Amino acid sequence: MIIQALLILAVLIVMVYYLRSRGSNKSSALFKVLFLIFVAFGVYIVLRPDDLTWLAHRVGVDRGTDLLLYALVVAFSFTTIGTYLRFKESELRYTRLARAIALQNAEPPTGTAETETAP
Repeated sequence: MIIQALLILAVLIVMVYYLRSRGSNKSSALFKVLFLIFVAFGVYIVLRPDDLTWLAHRVGVDRGTDLLLYALVVAFSFTTIGTYLRFKESELRYTRLARAIALQNAEPPTGTAETETAP
């Protein structure tokens, strides 16, 4: 019973931190809703772990903890790929921005090869 209370408290702390740290645009609102569903599922599983085992048996896994591990590996993979793609997109944006600034501030050369060799 103590572990359930500690796990639920940890989930609630993470939820409050997550909800306070995000912006308020549309996509962020969708992620907040999905996160709340995830948190609710986590609290439910902490309170009723036998239901996860029942679900695991229905999908062909021996234990509920194994099913949870498999789901977390898939979620971690998606998160890792999404983070990688966002970083690559940000890197491309910074490169384009640096190029645009460099071109905007570029000065024409003071002398050309033709004028230097002419008598």
